[in-house]
Amino acid sequence: MKPVYTLAEALAQDPGRIAKTQALTLDSARPHMGLKGRHGLFASDAWWESITAGRIQTQTLTGIIERIYFAGQDSRRGDQVNSVTLRLADGSTVDEGIYAHRKQDIKLFVPGAMVTMVYALDELKAQPAADGSVDVARIVLQAFVSTG
Repeated sequence: MKPVYTLAEALAQDPGRIAKTQALTLDSARPHMGLKGRHGLFASDAWWESITAGRIQTQTLTGIIERIYFAGQDSRRGDQVNSVTLRLADGSTVDEGIYAHRKQDIKLFVPGAMVTMVYALDELKAQPAADGSVDVARIVLQAFVSTG
């Protein structure tokens, strides 16, 4: 499995994302928008430590690519893809975005390739979820894809 994305690298390339996300967490005028910040502000040392310690739960998803496609309404060239349908071990399917730092790594996302994605499940301000559970943001921490 080749690592093709890490949140840490993405944030290093776009440090403004940290400031914007943290500002929304701290904005009391927007009580239904953003992360709750109960275990540290997004991407702070406390937040990363909370992930390592398990206070912020993580989820790992692994599946085989069944289909690649473009999701969204923006205009695009015919060869662009940004999403995959994954077949999980239990036989179910899920649709996920493609995360890769380098454009050439997007070519690794082909039917039959295996993908593993690791998410942080960080609590949102707006609670509860429609089903009554704790509503969380699924934040991609890492993405890996098989290379052969």
